[in-house]
Amino acid sequence: MVSFLHVAELLAAGRPGDHLVAWQGNTPVLYREFLSKVGGWRATFEAQAGSKWALYFDDSLEFSAALLGAWHAGKMVYLPGDNLPATLASLRIDVDGFAGDFPTDTGNVLHPVDCFPECTWAPLALDTLVLTVYTSGSNGAPSAIPKYLRQLDAEVATLAQRWDSDLGDATVLATVSHQHIYGLLFHVLWPLASGRPLLAMRLPYLESVVAELTLRPAVLIASPAHLKRLPVGLDWKSVQHNLRAVFSSGGPLPEEAARQCHALMGGTPTEIYGSSETGGIAWRQNQSNGTAYWTPLPGVSVRLEGEALQVRSPHLPDKTWFQSADKAQLHHKGFVLLGRADRLVKIEEKRISLTALERSLMASGYLDSVALVLLPGERVGLGGIAILNEKGWAKIQLHGKQALNQALHACLVGQVETIAIPRRWRYVWALPVNSQGKTAQSALVELFDPRDPQAQLMAREPLRAHLRIPVSARLPYFEGHFHQMPILPGVAQVEWAIAYGKKLFSLPPHFLRLETIKFQRVISPGDVVDLYFVFLPERSSLEFKLQSAEGQHAAGRIVFGARP
Repeated sequence: MVSFLHVAELLAAGRPGDHLVAWQGNTPVLYREFLSKVGGWRATFEAQAGSKWALYFDDSLEFSAALLGAWHAGKMVYLPGDNLPATLASLRIDVDGFAGDFPTDTGNVLHPVDCFPECTWAPLALDTLVLTVYTSGSNGAPSAIPKYLRQLDAEVATLAQRWDSDLGDATVLATVSHQHIYGLLFHVLWPLASGRPLLAMRLPYLESVVAELTLRPAVLIASPAHLKRLPVGLDWKSVQHNLRAVFSSGGPLPEEAARQCHALMGGTPTEIYGSSETGGIAWRQNQSNGTAYWTPLPGVSVRLEGEALQVRSPHLPDKTWFQSADKAQLHHKGFVLLGRADRLVKIEEKRISLTALERSLMASGYLDSVALVLLPGERVGLGGIAILNEKGWAKIQLHGKQALNQALHACLVGQVETIAIPRRWRYVWALPVNSQGKTAQSALVELFDPRDPQAQLMAREPLRAHLRIPVSARLPYFEGHFHQMPILPGVAQVEWAIAYGKKLFSLPPHFLRLETIKFQRVISPGDVVDLYFVFLPERSSLEFKLQSAEGQHAAGRIVFGARP
């Protein structure tokens, strides 16, 4: 194992020229080649007057080179979670330009020079603001969080102190994105500092993880969203000897999922508890023989203020105590989390506790989980998104959705004012998550898009799925199509296939093309159709067909890829 280098001294201290930094596919990238990439980016940034630049890359190695090049050029880096138009519009207010995989019409997008003059690499100043990251927006709009280099440097050193001796020179694989703080630390900065090679491309589905594990020892950086749905048909047993460790962050990993990971992967994931604001706080391994207590990371102190957990850590911007939004209970073995502190919102000047409402709804006996969100509009109100248990789905199948709506409404009558009772409901099989495995409030609000047909999951396997969709006459697709005999447009059917395919499978991020599309029977208001999927990961394609009691309505194949 090579020596650990602090982030501030990565290039000043350097590595031997033939040191392996990363794998781009099956191509090894050595330190001398990586240094050349960093130098190209440094020269590019030094030629720019602006001091604030947004970086977005699919490739973690190219991102690493641009990040270090920007820092050594004295630039502040902004790290958006995506490169969507709304995100770019917001970023333009704060940054001087962009670098990386941004749309061609973004404007002022930098690219590295091929050659750069010989230069010296001095240590970076620890008390410099070098990075702005964003919260996931789980409880509101994403917030910008500036980071000093000493915060990042300290956290990477903490990770190395705790786990380097266990991991050796294993390659670091990731299902999460480096555009979020967890992926940045675990998939980029920590491997670079500890001399451990990283796989440049994020692995969009776990089939690819197994394929990589057949080649070399590796560490997997994942999220609960991926680990809760391990493909059981894969040959995990043959690659267990190469899986040195699994890390998970972004939310608690259910005990059932931890047991399945142990059975298939041969080990229990190490969970990391923290946030964008605090950095890493604690870790645990969810064993089945009792409570899994959280253990503070080296150098991190915790205490309670009432039930609220407070943290003091070198990963924070100063030495004061930070009060988290989580409730906890301390124990001599560590601490346990007791859920989020009350989330308060205002509706018609009334303060409403979403936490209390969700607790009352869970007492109905119909739900596995529930999330409440404020819905925009002329009259602000609450919407409810619920994952139903078997009793809940049975209620819908026997009596209809309205009957379940009324049952949940009854749970709140007499406990809260009428304005606080959710007016709209969406029943889903899983909450939407981003590449970090977190659920943003904006994603929950999008579930109330009137184009969403409210499908019911009938069956699901690693590479197959079956949905049942009641085709409501209120869907906006029917407006103007056609007045005398409304029918569902083919473009809407394809849109459903893409949208639900992304929710069900770990697809590559970009739509490329349609193949062999056929529309055989019209779909009318009031129809109930079955949507069947077959995912072919080796071809990055998704086959779908829409059927009903009338026969087959449509079928086709959609091809996805890493880039459009």
